[in-house]
Amino acid sequence: MQRREMIAAGLALLIAIPAAHAQTRTSSVSGVVVKIDPSLAKITLKHGEIPNLHMEAMTMVFAVRDGAMLNGLKAGDKVRFEAEEINGAKTVTEIRSAR
Repeated sequence: MQRREMIAAGLALLIAIPAAHAQTRTSSVSGVVVKIDPSLAKITLKHGEIPNLHMEAMTMVFAVRDGAMLNGLKAGDKVRFEAEEINGAKTVTEIRSAR
């Protein structure tokens, strides 16, 4: 490979990396609290599609990044949340009331 081809290939890679990362950004998702388990820092949410996790709408149990995030929430509350996969677990990283 000639020097110019190597430089062009390197530049193409540098452009592709941020574009690939941008596709995995979290987005705010609507949901309804089904159940809260503060002792295990888990929450069950009926939620819409979660694009960054490639998940369709469903009801499922999530870990929460910080158990304190569950304070003030109860079953039936409408929420907006963000989730990521952390150490192999689907984890709510932010959650707030959607009143």
